Amino acid sequence: MPGKPLGAGALDDLRAQIDAIDEQLHSWLNQRARLAQQAGISKHADGHTVDFYRPEREAEVLRRALERNRGPLRNEEIARLFREIMSACLAQEEPLKVAFLGPEGTFTQTAVFKHFGHSVRALALATVDEVFQEVESGNADFGVVAIENSSEGMITNTLDRFLASPLRICGEVELRIEHCLMGQMRSLGEVLRVCAHSQGLAQCRGWLNEHLLDAERVPVASNAEGARRARDEHGTAGIAGETAAQVYGLNVLAREIEDRTDNSTRFLVLGSKLLRPSGADRTTLLLSARDTQSPGALQQLLEPFARAGINMSRIESRPSRRRKWDYVFFIDIDGHAEDAPVRKALAVLKRRASLLRVLGSYPRAVI
Repeated sequence: MPGKPLGAGALDDLRAQIDAIDEQLHSWLNQRARLAQQAGISKHADGHTVDFYRPEREAEVLRRALERNRGPLRNEEIARLFREIMSACLAQEEPLKVAFLGPEGTFTQTAVFKHFGHSVRALALATVDEVFQEVESGNADFGVVAIENSSEGMITNTLDRFLASPLRICGEVELRIEHCLMGQMRSLGEVLRVCAHSQGLAQCRGWLNEHLLDAERVPVASNAEGARRARDEHGTAGIAGETAAQVYGLNVLAREIEDRTDNSTRFLVLGSKLLRPSGADRTTLLLSARDTQSPGALQQLLEPFARAGINMSRIESRPSRRRKWDYVFFIDIDGHAEDAPVRKALAVLKRRASLLRVLGSYPRAVI
C-alpha cells in the first residue's frame, strides 16, 4: 500500500538532505576529475587522451560498481552513471575521437555512447571500410563496428576487413536492438517501400510479412540511412531505433517490430594496441591450417584449446583470398592471451597453423 503523504516540514527536510548530498557528490566528482587528470599527466605528459585511456581499467571499475550495488538503482543505471563519470573525467583536455558507421542515429552510434560515454567526439562515416581506415590512419582514436546479431549471425564484411587490417580489438559492446517503423506518413496503409540495412530487414521479416507484405523492401547502407530516406521520399518508411525518429523528425508507426524479443547485436571496439588482462576477458584469433582441405585440419587447430580446458564461444570461416577453396577461421575463446592456459595453447597452435594472429584480448561486455 502507498505510504502516508509527507507533511510540508518533512518534505522540506528530505529536500535539504538531498541538497546536502548533491553538494557532497559535486565535490567528490571534481576531486575524482582532478585525480584522473593527474593520472593522465603522469602516464604521458606530452601525449593525447588515447595514450592513457585504459579500457581494461574501466571494465574493472564498472565490475566493482556492480558488485557493490545494493539498489534501489538498477545495475544498468549504475553502469551508465559510472561510465559517464569516467567519460567526463577522461575528456578534460581533449575528447576521444571514435569513428562509427553513420549517419547520426544508427545503433552503432548508440553502442559508441554505451561503451565510451557521451564525452567523446563521435565521427559518423559512410562505410565500415572508412571506419577501419580512419582508425588505421590515426584520424580516429577508436572505431566501433557491428560484428554479429543474435538472430541473423555474423556480419561478414566486418570479418573480412580484419584480413588486411593491422588493427586490434579493444573491447566489445552488447546492445539490445528494438526496431521501430517510422516515416512521414500517419498509417501503415500509406507505406509503399521500407528502407533499412539488410540485417534490419531480416530481423523484422516476420512482422513485415504480416503487416506490409506488398511493400517493397530496399536494403541500404545503414538503418539511419533508411530513416533519412523516409524523411526525404514520399511513401518510404524506415526501420531504425527510436533515436533516429527524433533525429530525422519522423512519426513512429510501430514499435518493437523485431521478430525476436531478445534481439541483440554485438559490436567490436577497434584500436591500435593490445590490452592488459582485466580479469574477465575474451580473445579473438585469426588462424588457418596449412591445408584446410585435409581431413582433420580444423580438429588439429582446435585440439589445444580442448586440452587446456579453454572454452570456445564462436567460430566462423571465411575465404582466405589466397587461393580458391582455402579458408581462414575467426575464433573467440574465453580468457586473455597472457593467461597461462591460453598462452600454452597458443604456443602449440603456432607450430600447427600456417596463420595465427591475436586480433585482440579485451574485456568482455560488462552489461
